[in-house]
Amino acid sequence: MPLAFLGPGQPLANAKAFAAFLRTLFREDWVVYAQAPCGGPEHVLQYLARYTHRVAISNHRLLSLDRDHVTFGWKDYAHHSQCRAMTRTAEEFLRRFWQQVLPKGLPRLRYFGWFANRRRQEWLPLCRR
Repeated sequence: MPLAFLGPGQPLANAKAFAAFLRTLFREDWVVYAQAPCGGPEHVLQYLARYTHRVAISNHRLLSLDRDHVTFGWKDYAHHSQCRAMTRTAEEFLRRFWQQVLPKGLPRLRYFGWFANRRRQEWLPLCRR
């Protein structure tokens, strides 16, 4: 499936424009900030397990639906995690939902580092020790 450029990104569908855009990104001196996980490695693994085994939206968040609209709950983290309700057309709700579904054959998790297939036999026992 080819890369699709929609809305404001549509000019990037042109190969030369896309290459020029990438050049601007490569000129930047990117800084990645990473800190040690709070709660330790067990906490991180529990978080990842919840992430990898959940659906795009759980049933308890669906508040109401009719032929044309779906209302669902969400947390507004910008305003002290207040619970709010949002109503969208059924079409818009499905569009957003399907953005969360991975294409067939694309794994939800990719294994790098000590979980990479090539190194797993060698490094995983070392990590467990």
